Amino acid sequence: MEKKVFQVPNIGCGGCVSAIENELNDLEGIAAVKGEVDSKMVTVEYSEPATWDKIVAALTEIEYPPAQA
Repeated sequence: MEKKVFQVPNIGCGGCVSAIENELNDLEGIAAVKGEVDSKMVTVEYSEPATWDKIVAALTEIEYPPAQA
């Protein structure tokens, strides 16, 4: 199981967080997703077949790409 904590600058409200959580929860291998409006941070726990690249692609597709590290 891997865990990533990252910022999504486009988060502006609870609806944004819900969209991110719903999108990632649809990916196979996602164990948990939690977003925070105030900090614009998202925590995701995942294992195969989910990968960081698939998570980034899914978020980019819905216009909530993670900030560059």
